[in-house]
Amino acid sequence: MTKIALLCAIALSLSGVAQAAGDAAKGQAKSSTCAGCHEIPGWRNAYPAYREPKLAGQHADYIVSALKAYKSGERQHPTMHAIAASLSDQDMQDLAAYFSRAPQGANQTGGTQK
Repeated sequence: MTKIALLCAIALSLSGVAQAAGDAAKGQAKSSTCAGCHEIPGWRNAYPAYREPKLAGQHADYIVSALKAYKSGERQHPTMHAIAASLSDQDMQDLAAYFSRAPQGANQTGGTQK
């Protein structure tokens, strides 16, 4: 099992145990950068070509784990590395708190996609 798969399994198993330690309101205020790719219905990344995952409703621990992996370079994606490198651990917790509580289909302002 890869490190990422193991981290995902652990994060998913713990996700029901505790809420994210971050501040959802602060995460919402920081989420506009994420929305540029992750909240556009049907958006495909230029390279490698795949659909951007939606963040609303995602498990908080998974979001933090993924951001830390992008920041460290364990996960390879130039844009995500640059964004994650600018985030503090608290920023990651705040974003995770916001997105984990946002209903699926919600955008960064709390509305829904059509």
